[in-house]
Amino acid sequence: MEQTSATRDKANSSFFRKALKKILVLALKFSVSGGLLWLVLKRAGVEKVLHTLKSMDLRFFLAGVALYLLGTLVSSMRWRLFVSERLSLKKFFSLYLLGTFFSTFLPGVVGGDAFKGYYLYKKTGRMAEAMASIFMERYLGFAGLLIVAFLAYFPGINYLRGTGLLWFLPVLFLVFLTFSVFFFKLRLGRRIKLLADFYEYFGIYEKRAIFKGILLSLGVQGISVITVYTLSLGLGLNVSLPLFFVFVPLISTFSAIPLSISGFGIREASFVLLFGSVGVPKHTATALSFALFLSMAASSLPGLYEYLKIKKS
Repeated sequence: MEQTSATRDKANSSFFRKALKKILVLALKFSVSGGLLWLVLKRAGVEKVLHTLKSMDLRFFLAGVALYLLGTLVSSMRWRLFVSERLSLKKFFSLYLLGTFFSTFLPGVVGGDAFKGYYLYKKTGRMAEAMASIFMERYLGFAGLLIVAFLAYFPGINYLRGTGLLWFLPVLFLVFLTFSVFFFKLRLGRRIKLLADFYEYFGIYEKRAIFKGILLSLGVQGISVITVYTLSLGLGLNVSLPLFFVFVPLISTFSAIPLSISGFGIREASFVLLFGSVGVPKHTATALSFALFLSMAASSLPGLYEYLKIKKS
């Protein structure tokens, strides 16, 4: 009895430690997002930002939403490459929308990828494959982002001088390559059962599928750039398209670092920093960042419908 009680106390203690750790990490992310947003809005002016957003041409906003949905569809095609069960693209698109909805409206609370993985598992009965396919889809997505950002780094290097971010991307690229070598080549942690199952699935992925995944990732990044450019036209910005191919991948890379809630704060500060270097006013750059988030939120709303449909069935 005493041993059972001690085991239960130990399990409860472990649970509370993990819960406390998650709360502290979440609080830190909220602090980073809140602090940066406050700083950006203070310098840009809340009224100016809102006025700029209100003046946006709705047609360009709707076009941005459509483009973001197209990017989600291409991402679904990339995910489908790494699942052995031949489910329809419509099913993957539905699950991707569901995951995007939860990631957008419950950031830091409910993981959208966890929902995607769970419902894919319910369809296939293979939990390890579901998790491995999501990891691979995300990994190649980030790889594609880094490739485009690194190519944009050299023509955009002059815009980064004096920002403190000059060496950020090269260091991140090096860290990513190091992680890739340790994880895929050296198979770090292969004796852990969960990782062993992961590696088993990684071993059956064809090089052709990985190559297609990288190409689709590059396509997603291209769509992201066009999306931001379209939204900028709706705000009346007069910035050439090539500069968006320099700035947007860098902004996306900075925002992907898990130091904030869904990139909030970091994304807005990056918009102001980079677009400000070519003369875009702070309030306009901030409004463009918010317009991007609103288009993302609007395009993820169908995910709620997909979730309710799945729950009903």
